[in-house]
Amino acid sequence: MNELVIPAGLLPEDGRFGSGPAKVRPEALAALVSSPLMGTSHRRPAVRNVVARVRERLAELYSMPDGHQVVLGNGGATSFWDLACTSLIERRSSHAVYGSFSRRFAAVTSRTPWLQAPAIAEAPFGSGRLPAVEDGIDAYAWAQNETSTGVAMPVERLSGTDDGALMLVDATSAAGGIDADLTQVDALYFSPQKNFSSDGGLWLSFCSPAALERSERLTGDHDGRWVPDTLNLTLAATSSAKDQTLNTPALATLVLLDEQLGWMLDNGGMEFVTSRTADSSNRVYRWAEANPFARPFVADPALRSPVVATIAFDERVDAPLLCSTLRTNGILDIEPYRALGTDQMRIGVFASVEPDDVSRLLDCIDWVLERIVDRHR
Repeated sequence: MNELVIPAGLLPEDGRFGSGPAKVRPEALAALVSSPLMGTSHRRPAVRNVVARVRERLAELYSMPDGHQVVLGNGGATSFWDLACTSLIERRSSHAVYGSFSRRFAAVTSRTPWLQAPAIAEAPFGSGRLPAVEDGIDAYAWAQNETSTGVAMPVERLSGTDDGALMLVDATSAAGGIDADLTQVDALYFSPQKNFSSDGGLWLSFCSPAALERSERLTGDHDGRWVPDTLNLTLAATSSAKDQTLNTPALATLVLLDEQLGWMLDNGGMEFVTSRTADSSNRVYRWAEANPFARPFVADPALRSPVVATIAFDERVDAPLLCSTLRTNGILDIEPYRALGTDQMRIGVFASVEPDDVSRLLDCIDWVLERIVDRHR
């Protein structure tokens, strides 16, 4: 069956629909090729100007409140989990777990010897929840968008928490595609390789004054914890205020991020990107609801992600064969997350993906299904 050749007229113009590293627009790649920054010092004005512009554009995109700071550092969002354990969580955290990535942050805090065992509230894959509010919790953590399952959760300050408790929200696959009110969160952090169509090697976070004060108190020179410099949020914030990172950053990532932010803002900012991702994802969900062989994996429409659409197929469909056939025809990275089983498809519809290419993808899926589905099972 892998010999099936989809008619060229049906194929998307760009076949990249990944939920890991996501589609990079050709214009951004051209800007990277022509950039004079590659191979130059990140301490010099040319690179620092790009960092400054990235920070300013992110603040504009999110209407960042006064007193908040855009902080960036070396590593990805997984590095930020380690940093949170050193610089933001004082004694005990509470986590909502409803997928592989929200589980991994909870696991990191569970292994941190100077922290108490975290509170962990779980929801089944395909559903979601917010963290449980308990006395003695000083940090609450969840994902705005669980990349593994396609569940989106609200960003809101939880009620009934202890005074000064921080809200830490992983926005890696949400940032730049789903809006958030920054007054409701103390650290909205992300890697830029999804909606921001960049590469790896950096984490970025919108940090509230409360988060910056907590870090300063926990990691201060006198009575604070010993913290490796690379996991010290205060050092990262100090460097970011100078439009630098502590160590050499991934320059290609910065160039691509800057280019993507310019494209977003030139086209209308947050309203533009959120309407675009909603358009693309709604096309997928409407198709799945109408298809006799498929359904949205996330049953509750209110929890369905506008940037990662996960589809489940019934027993008549050989989903791995479907995905491999599409891959052979140049439609890439729609396989399900490895922990979710084999009867699914995960479609990344981040900001750079053209909505009309999503419709072409769905036409291709229908074409293949007509030829591989076992209608008698």
